[in-house]
Amino acid sequence: MSGRTTIVQVAKALGVAPSTVSRAFNEPHRLLPATVERVHEKAEELGYIPNVHARALITGRSGVIGLCVPDITNPFFPPMVRAAQKRAEQEGMVVYVTETDNDPDRERKILATMRQQTESIVVASPRLPAEELRYIAEASRLVLINSDHEGLARVLISTADAIAKAIRGFFDQGCRTITYVGGPRRSWSEYERRTTVETTCKSLGITSTSLAAESGTYYAARSMVDQILETGPDAIVAFDDVIAHGVMHGIESRGLRIPDDILLVGCDDALPSQTRPQLSTIRLPARRATNLAIDILAARSTPVDEVRQILPGELIHRETTLRPSSTITT
Repeated sequence: MSGRTTIVQVAKALGVAPSTVSRAFNEPHRLLPATVERVHEKAEELGYIPNVHARALITGRSGVIGLCVPDITNPFFPPMVRAAQKRAEQEGMVVYVTETDNDPDRERKILATMRQQTESIVVASPRLPAEELRYIAEASRLVLINSDHEGLARVLISTADAIAKAIRGFFDQGCRTITYVGGPRRSWSEYERRTTVETTCKSLGITSTSLAAESGTYYAARSMVDQILETGPDAIVAFDDVIAHGVMHGIESRGLRIPDDILLVGCDDALPSQTRPQLSTIRLPARRATNLAIDILAARSTPVDEVRQILPGELIHRETTLRPSSTITT
């Protein structure tokens, strides 16, 4: 078709009223899912692009969600971004993605810009303190993922039960010294994982040590191998799979073997399991958490109602948590 395709042309091609096409993009919850899908397919076929500026003038809402993540290179976050985009599209919205590089100052500036350019904001693993996030929520529709602050809408992916289960499994195999290799200090997930290791070890009479690969990179974790080995660990809990792989390869470079000499568990199940040995980890429902965050925003309440959703992780035993002669009973 020549020129810009209009909403009237899409409606005529489908044999429906222009208001139906408008609702499919602006208020999809008012139509049957099959109708929304049919309108979107025809619009794509004809090259129709919704005018978000015009929609904002008419409805007061742009349909644009800002998604802010701390590190787009971490394999945990790309599936979250994809899930947000797909879920937003189903609600007739779009997602703009930004990265803070784990820098609170950068996060502060990005969120200040997002407040002006988006209808709603999802912040995954924010580094800003609670008072600043509450201030942002006063003027913006805000949902947090993995940040637990009273009065705000948040979705939390908890690893506490799964980590405790992993440590009990280590204990059953004779481990009495466990080292936790953590990540970014300002991360809620880091706090939950570190405190879970410490409290579970204390309850079992296990000696625990907490270290930090704060940059969260494979190379930072690998470079810590001597510091880790100085703690004399029987087992290691890593903040995430990236750190776990750095630890694993660093330890093996010193002539030790996992799991024969030291047991190891990662967290997030974001890396391929084809590595050798296969990394045991805690699988996290990141996509489900993102969908919940978008669903909260799709409800269109202003301000966003306080919600506190907790989704548990699942311990996945592969090869690094079980010595050949052992069995896991927990």
